[in-house]
Amino acid sequence: MKVAVIDAQGAGLGQAIIKKIRKEIAHNVYIIALGTNTFATSNMVRSGANVGISGERSICSFCKTNKIDSIIGPIGIICSSDINGEITPLISKSIFNMDCTKYIFPLQKHGIYIPGTRNLQIKDIIEEIVLDIKNNSI
Repeated sequence: MKVAVIDAQGAGLGQAIIKKIRKEIAHNVYIIALGTNTFATSNMVRSGANVGISGERSICSFCKTNKIDSIIGPIGIICSSDINGEITPLISKSIFNMDCTKYIFPLQKHGIYIPGTRNLQIKDIIEEIVLDIKNNSI
């Protein structure tokens, strides 16, 4: 199973996701870290991703030419010019157009509020995503 994790800035969320996948699923999944910058990418690779890809051009190329089972990231990844401008319109369009399951963290940031998500804890969201990936990889 191939899973991409995309994050920006320091990739704190991406690191937490990758560590949990490695702990729960171990080596049954190939993880691609998609970082909007080299700092985010290297942090995710250090957390256990198999490979890292950095920058707009490389991320868009990856999204257009690779088949993956799922992609995981904060809600800002599908919002053009979000995450302090690190998610460009090309990145968000490339992600949105991928033919895979998209696990989106409903963080109450970026001016977006999804009703029913107010009391969700990040650790619980990560747990649910990893459980779903685990169930689909069997």
